[in-house]
Amino acid sequence: MDKITVSAVTLMGQKHKNRGVPCEDFSVAVQNNGVSCVVVADGAGSKQYTHAKYGSKACCEAISMLLTEYFDALYNENREAAVRSVVIATVHVAFSKLIEHFKLDTLDRLSCTLLFCAVKDRRVLIGHIGDGLIAGVSPSGVRPITMPQNDAAGHTYFVTAPHAADYLRLVKTTVDDLHGVALMTDGVQDSVYDENAGLVKPVVVRMVETCANGREQSEKEIKSILEQYVVGASNNSDDSSFGIVYFDGTNAPDSSKLSKNADRFPKSEITFKELQEQMLPEVKKAKQIITDCASNPAPKMTPVDDEVNTGNEFHPKTSYVKKDENESSAKETEMKIDSNKKKDSSVLLKAVALLELIAIILLLIKIFILGG
Repeated sequence: MDKITVSAVTLMGQKHKNRGVPCEDFSVAVQNNGVSCVVVADGAGSKQYTHAKYGSKACCEAISMLLTEYFDALYNENREAAVRSVVIATVHVAFSKLIEHFKLDTLDRLSCTLLFCAVKDRRVLIGHIGDGLIAGVSPSGVRPITMPQNDAAGHTYFVTAPHAADYLRLVKTTVDDLHGVALMTDGVQDSVYDENAGLVKPVVVRMVETCANGREQSEKEIKSILEQYVVGASNNSDDSSFGIVYFDGTNAPDSSKLSKNADRFPKSEITFKELQEQMLPEVKKAKQIITDCASNPAPKMTPVDDEVNTGNEFHPKTSYVKKDENESSAKETEMKIDSNKKKDSSVLLKAVALLELIAIILLLIKIFILGG
């Protein structure tokens, strides 16, 4: 594939400048071991998160190292829960060193969100916990890949949350049809994304396109855009981070044809909690049946046990094995059939020999008696 360019920019928001609070965002863009990687993090802003700026920095550095050193292992692992656990564990290992250094009383002091995108050959691995946005740009347009993650009260989730791995979203895909990937913290997201309609504004395409002239020029232009239209647009602006993974030689969408407005998503008539409550009685009943089935006698095998009844027809059960396993299985079956044939032939020969022996003995007895 063509060359990949990465860039990342972080700027302090006016709100933090006015309050004398340090920038709590952080971002990194690295290329190593054939992996192109961008990671951004937003340190939690409330007073109890006293060392969030250190947390976001350590998080970005630890995850970028994990992705560039162990991309293959992470991408090829089929147990997504295990991969999510490894990502969060990597962050916590990095945080443990900060806890020792600053003698902190709780992990929460270092709380931050996390967004990352790593690419190797044609493979793409994306991860996201918390608010912020990851958007994909393709020849057909721009769309959200992972959306902001907030609860009903508007609070988000951090890498330090209990069961944080459960909230980490992972996307495994390929570069096909991708022109670029944009990662941003909520300081930028609020300006370029309509959460009510799931619409990413066309300006994101123009920001991604800055990488066409190389990383240095891209970071210069992104900084200018953020200073003028995001950070500098309000005295209450938040810290802002914007990262790009750009695929050179691919086609950009026609900005003039991109949607600038969209209908709001319809509101659900039932909440997820209400859905769970409605399902609870049936789920409990099902669990009890599944638990009790262990005491049932094993069913007797019948000729149709290897088939699935669907209406009035029978269809063979699907066997989920790889091609080479099928071939191996076929060979083993042939060997077993041949072996069975040999066994059957051997038994038949023995039976014939025994009958011949008995016939000879009877003949000798008959001769003896007649001769006597």
